[in-house]
Amino acid sequence: MTAAPEQIDVLDEAREQVLERGVGLSEQQVLKVLELADDRIPELLALAHEVRERWCGPEVEVEGIVSLKTGGCPEDCHFCSQSGQFPSPVRSAWLDIPGLVRAARQTRDTGATEFCIVAAVRGPDKRLLSQVRDGIKAIREDGNDIQIACSLGMLTQEQVDELVAMGVHRYNHNLETARSHFPNVVTTHSWEERWDTLRMIRDAGMEVCCGGIIGMGETLAQRAEFAVQLAELEPDEVPLNFLIPNPGTPYENYPVVEGAEALRTVGAFRLALPRTILRFAGGRELTFGDLGAKQGMLGGINAIIVGNYLTNLGRPAQQDLDMLEELSMPIKALSQTL
Repeated sequence: MTAAPEQIDVLDEAREQVLERGVGLSEQQVLKVLELADDRIPELLALAHEVRERWCGPEVEVEGIVSLKTGGCPEDCHFCSQSGQFPSPVRSAWLDIPGLVRAARQTRDTGATEFCIVAAVRGPDKRLLSQVRDGIKAIREDGNDIQIACSLGMLTQEQVDELVAMGVHRYNHNLETARSHFPNVVTTHSWEERWDTLRMIRDAGMEVCCGGIIGMGETLAQRAEFAVQLAELEPDEVPLNFLIPNPGTPYENYPVVEGAEALRTVGAFRLALPRTILRFAGGRELTFGDLGAKQGMLGGINAIIVGNYLTNLGRPAQQDLDMLEELSMPIKALSQTL
């Protein structure tokens, strides 16, 4: 009887495939990483950090975000407290242009290199695009040369062209979760509609920022599916959010993702996306705490949102900047990102 061939360890595979050749893991390989035992997490994070250093370099990109239009969104994204379909405490509100300029100035003053203007909408109408245009003009007239990103929902080709003309550097539009799981999370539009917007953004020459939320009831297999679907898109940046069970949303009673599971996810996504900016985003404070955040920064993360999120409080920006200094991680200079 012939002995069964010895299985190659997935981290050994990753060392040769990802670290040495810069080729991301396959879906089955990512799933194996997500199934690693807790005692192998330090080994995974160390490898993910090596991959990040080799293929992305040592610098960390720092970003601030502000909501131009909050709440009252017609879509039913089950995680989102800004949906007008759920009885969450968030109410519709607009930020005026002077407020936008102040927020951009405060973001620049933290040392951040990117400022993202966000609106809770299915897609932008003429009024919203006009406000974005006026806001960007006012930010530049204030002497602020910070990079401008936008997140305004699904776009038409004409709207994509308008944003390019405004000088928008990067567009954020999250796929949120695996294609197979998406209908359980959103029913008012499809995963494919989001994908189409991202393709138009890419073809127009803007940078693509696309990630999602971990902990919305997806299986580990669907988490692996999501990682390779993102890799297929080849985004410039992937923000990793961890579910915040916001009151009034369908997910208000979902459990918070545990720290060990979250760290495994960070490591797995880095090994699937070796050349991509991988950003800590919403929910990290709740899921990781201070120690876990440091572990994540040493486990493949190379970008971070500082300050508050759209409807949830984050840590004070200085706390994160102090953490980066403690870890001897240089902040990406603005002149290198323009």
